[in-house]
Amino acid sequence: MNEAKDILVVDDEASVVEVVSLYLKRDGFQVRVARDGRQALDAIREQLPTLVVLDVMLPQVDGLEIMRRLREDPTSDVPVILLTARSQEVDRIYGLELGADDYVTKPFSPAELVSRVKAVLRRAGGNKADDGERPLQYGSLHINPLTRVVTVRSKTIDLTATEFNLLWFIANHPRQVFTRDQLLEKVWGFSEYVDPSTVTVHIRRLREKIEEDPSNPIWLLTVWGVGYKFELAEGN
Repeated sequence: MNEAKDILVVDDEASVVEVVSLYLKRDGFQVRVARDGRQALDAIREQLPTLVVLDVMLPQVDGLEIMRRLREDPTSDVPVILLTARSQEVDRIYGLELGADDYVTKPFSPAELVSRVKAVLRRAGGNKADDGERPLQYGSLHINPLTRVVTVRSKTIDLTATEFNLLWFIANHPRQVFTRDQLLEKVWGFSEYVDPSTVTVHIRRLREKIEEDPSNPIWLLTVWGVGYKFELAEGN
């Protein structure tokens, strides 16, 4: 089932690399490892992995810099799960803003990490859309679930797999208000162990990419004290 799924595990702690690699291999994944940031960049250049499990605190080049370089490359939309310490909340938020798909805080359950890897790969695979799902058109915003292409004002927008899935889900339920926990369950596939601020960061990133004025959005609206909704903006 996980044939040809190449996971790059990047961490300078030998015990973490060993245990995570063991659990991933047990589930049929192919695993490569890197012990510092430079090794990770070399491994990514050599062969783009299917997914990267990336520690934030790394020697040579830190995980956030690797994350930034990955997202700056338009040909690299590889999903990334960050590994962070509980005290690194600022780094977690910054990592999500850079385009990380998920994060796991240390110490963590290896079995939980494998479950998160599978969930991110499901989202990245685009299997939420089928041949019966038609593109959505809201003014200048066009969303195609089959090609996973989003255009705004005739410009193609680069979205991560999670960003696309979030936009596709909420745009499919216009004017319906969702709490952050509901969006975590519907889009991420789980809400336990995940900080709801993950949703907030992804909404902010989407606004920056699709809204003409992110500080005054017309599509992705906040319903204060509740959550978010997609509004049918007129004349846009």
